[in-house]
Amino acid sequence: MSTETRPDPTAPASRSARVRSMLHRALTSEVRGYASIGRAIARRPAIPQGGTGLGYHRPVLTILIVFIALSAVEIPILDLIVHPWPAVRIPILILGIWGLTWMVGLLCAMIMRPHTVGPDGIRVRSGLEIDVALAWDDIASIAIDRRVDEPKTPRITGTEYAERMQDETNIEIELERPVTIRLPGLAPRGGAHEVTRVRLWTDEPRAYLDAARPFLTAAA
Repeated sequence: MSTETRPDPTAPASRSARVRSMLHRALTSEVRGYASIGRAIARRPAIPQGGTGLGYHRPVLTILIVFIALSAVEIPILDLIVHPWPAVRIPILILGIWGLTWMVGLLCAMIMRPHTVGPDGIRVRSGLEIDVALAWDDIASIAIDRRVDEPKTPRITGTEYAERMQDETNIEIELERPVTIRLPGLAPRGGAHEVTRVRLWTDEPRAYLDAARPFLTAAA
């Protein structure tokens, strides 16, 4: 009788798998950046019908705006410096415009892709990549609980998933049972993880709790 050999999920990914994952993440981020700019122009945030969007961008908003402004000023200055050399000028101009557009897309994504609380459950979001959905049947409780973690602490520690903003979270979600979530990238930081607790940062923790309470009561 032959025994099926299953791949070890903890084994390091091959180089080709890592390259494919990086390319996929880069392409996804690029598309979502442009889509978020479009949503910002149309004023249509990614919030489900009957749901509420809760922002998380306030702690980094000023920093992002400053970087965008500096990049916008830098492009014409560099263009003026390298103007006599077209072979240098054109690539720098393209890279500068692309970098500025990417940062604008990131800012728009943080605003247009907020955390959401809606009839189908909650979505934990962050920037261009993170989008984790949890159904109400999987959620036991939601509470305000502000915590500060050590810098560079992984998102996944044991069976806890924390989506921090500047190392802080202020909402804690206890789950009824272990739930599998998927993060961008490959294991151990990305991929599928089984979690029993989720922590996140929102700019308005009290509003988050108020938005979730009716759905939690209905699901009880």
